[in-house]
Amino acid sequence: MARKEKPGRVKSALLNWLGVPISLTTGDFWTEWSGQSSSGRTVTVNNSMQLSAVWACVRLLSETISTLPLKLYQRRQDGSRELATKHNIYPLICRQPNMEMTPARFMQMLVASICLWGNAFVEKRRINGRKIAGLVPLLPQNVAVKRLKSGKLEYRYTDPLIGSERVIDEKDIMHIRGFGLDGVCGMLPVSTGRDVFGGAQAAEEAAAKIFAQGMQASGVLSADSGLTKEQRDRLQANLERFMGSKNAGKVMVTEAGMKYQNITMNPEAAQMLETRSFSVEEICRWFRVPPFMVGHMDKQSSWASSVEGMNMQFLTNTLRPILVNIEQEMARCLLDNDETFYFEFSVEGLLRADSTGRANYYNTLLQNGVMTRNEVRRLENLPQVDGGDILTVQSNMTRLDQVGQGNDAT
Repeated sequence: MARKEKPGRVKSALLNWLGVPISLTTGDFWTEWSGQSSSGRTVTVNNSMQLSAVWACVRLLSETISTLPLKLYQRRQDGSRELATKHNIYPLICRQPNMEMTPARFMQMLVASICLWGNAFVEKRRINGRKIAGLVPLLPQNVAVKRLKSGKLEYRYTDPLIGSERVIDEKDIMHIRGFGLDGVCGMLPVSTGRDVFGGAQAAEEAAAKIFAQGMQASGVLSADSGLTKEQRDRLQANLERFMGSKNAGKVMVTEAGMKYQNITMNPEAAQMLETRSFSVEEICRWFRVPPFMVGHMDKQSSWASSVEGMNMQFLTNTLRPILVNIEQEMARCLLDNDETFYFEFSVEGLLRADSTGRANYYNTLLQNGVMTRNEVRRLENLPQVDGGDILTVQSNMTRLDQVGQGNDAT
């Protein structure tokens, strides 16, 4: 079997079949290759996005990270830093990555690709083969990654515009990998967890079919004698007038000695509320997102009670691994390992929704001489003021044995 590694497939599982004879009846191999789950549903990225929990988790992660400012900094010799506005990469990251995208939309697409495909690919467009003039995201499902005998990685991209495959040199592509085991590509979450996503899809489909077949009017018609074919056909035609949610509440008339016996169905069992609720928690666990952040609040949350505490735990446990991964990969691919420059997300943006928390944060930094007033005003997009570049420290702490002596000493 030729080894053609695509991020859209479970490489770690398929590599176990290298050198093993297979046939059309080898069910285990074809199950792994097709992505079919134990529930019988074939799980793909597209049909997984139809699940509300998957949609909410991916949107939460991608949109939250895209709102965090990403800046390029340069280290000074005294240990401080400054914005590297003169670097040729700065306008691509902070202003306009390409002719069609804003920085927020660019980052949103990268994070969504990592969440759904386990990988994000960006082609570096150059001028005269040297200076990077644009960053163009690629469709991850159209990229094939292969390790060559020389040790380099080969990227083959099937361009949907021209309908043909082209090879992209390793130095002209920025590959941001999600969680993986081989260091070449990130694992595809939808394929690795196909049983979780397939079970959720099966539960949603079963609940929908129960409603479609008329859960409101379910019962049994019984007769003392058998019915002819003509009577059965006429009865079936009459019953169709009472099926479906739009016919709920209609009165059914029986004839020829027939009796109607109502069959009660527990709505909670019919909708499989517990199964669907557990599926939401499983999907949130797969994306490492707290369920209450996607609108699932059936159970009492064990998270912090304040908004600031929730944001801090969400930042630490969920967002920080993704942010550090993106920062380091972008530095490796765009800065040519120049250690004097580095990327960093400004996570203080998560406090913008909490004015009280933001004010306390600035107040603490100002009173302890960590930031100047102009630095705080710059973060709040306010103009600079005269004398605002001086560090100040709160010094009104007085010893108990010196209370009342301040004026005399002065």
